[in-house]
Amino acid sequence: MDTIKIQSSTQWANEGAARKSTLWNKFNAFADGQKQNKTLWFFVALIGQGVLFLPLPALLMYYFNAPIIVLVITLSLYFANIIAGMGGSGIRTMMLLLSVSVLVHVIMLLAFII
Repeated sequence: MDTIKIQSSTQWANEGAARKSTLWNKFNAFADGQKQNKTLWFFVALIGQGVLFLPLPALLMYYFNAPIIVLVITLSLYFANIIAGMGGSGIRTMMLLLSVSVLVHVIMLLAFII
């Protein structure tokens, strides 16, 4: 004798709305995929900024007569990354801070060199 199998309602659920593929959604998807590498990203931010960006104020102020605000911005971004990494913030926050820091430093370089 065959029994009637009732399908669960989860199979009948409506499909989710189609998402637009924006740059922000792509960044969030990439950052969410990097959760297991959070410590690595913290060290990349720490070492990368320490090697590449901390010498920038000296270079810009000595050779290109940049104002002291360049030093303030650089140190603020560096310490913000340290606090975010050691304070246990999420991977999205850490990667966003690193991206903002890189963008700000590139803009400062372009503004004072060109």
